[in-house]
Amino acid sequence: MSNIVRRGIHYMPALNAAKVSAAMLEKGQSGVIDASLTLIRERAKLKGELVRALGGAKATSTLLGVPLGHNSSFLQGPAFAPPRIREAIWCGSTNSTTEEGKELQDARVLTDVGDVPIQEIRDCGVDDHRLMNVIGESVKLVMDEDPLRPLVLGGDHSISFPVIRAVSEKLGGPVDVLHLDAHPDNYDAFEGNIYSHASSFARVMEGDYVRRLLQVGIRSITAEGRAQAKKFGVEQYEMRTFSRDRHFLENLKLGEGVKGVYISIDVDCLDPAFAPGVSHIEPGGLSFRDVLNILHNLQGDVVAGDVVELNPQRDTVDGMTAMVAAKLVRELAAKISK
Repeated sequence: MSNIVRRGIHYMPALNAAKVSAAMLEKGQSGVIDASLTLIRERAKLKGELVRALGGAKATSTLLGVPLGHNSSFLQGPAFAPPRIREAIWCGSTNSTTEEGKELQDARVLTDVGDVPIQEIRDCGVDDHRLMNVIGESVKLVMDEDPLRPLVLGGDHSISFPVIRAVSEKLGGPVDVLHLDAHPDNYDAFEGNIYSHASSFARVMEGDYVRRLLQVGIRSITAEGRAQAKKFGVEQYEMRTFSRDRHFLENLKLGEGVKGVYISIDVDCLDPAFAPGVSHIEPGGLSFRDVLNILHNLQGDVVAGDVVELNPQRDTVDGMTAMVAAKLVRELAAKISK
């Protein structure tokens, strides 16, 4: 376990030992949360004003980092992913134009409001319930500044719940969700943790945030995962039948009659030959081109998305998986921006 995570876990006993009153603790936590949200708010205002001044944008992909890893059930390295993804996006080894011809250096296509300071908030003893609310409020602050649209950099997959909830609440209705992953992440409460990265889509489907949830790339699923999918009406497309399902999945039409489409990409949807730097290595996955074909051919108004579960601590020395995650972000940014 990393020192940064240990600090967040063990800081509360130290406060209790010092006999800090509940009122004092609550006041301090609220101050830190308010300061964190103010930082996101002011960054979003600035970037929103810039995009509006440039003119011509109906939707601008806006990076928001959520460096959270403590809800991972195995390794917690995804907490370190957002800066590695940003570094790979702008590293100079490739140009800044997406495959479909959008220029990422145009602020109307892609902008950035920085990271939610997850570890600093946890260091003050803030629990996961409040932390999820902070993540959601940060997403809403981005969406307050039209035409900014959130493109969230994880972090582990637990972040998708508060992000999807916030997007749906802000837009005033449900969205369709395309979820690419090796795992369904729909346990009721994996290892007793309702906010586990393995339970995020159970939380999503318990609310009225999603009409259709399509899960693609699944190849590690238990009886509970199948039962939960049936309970929530989830459409699961497993890798064992991908050759049969390919044509359908590469010609999806989503979002009609709802508020749009949300895309959540867990990097481990890819076969580890393409993306070894993940916590849960699961052979037999999608190729990178499979994912791009699904993404590029999707018909629908993509209003937000996330790329999660890159683990830099398991990546190759040259950061190959970070580059893969960065390209996913680039192509997803092109899909969101209009």
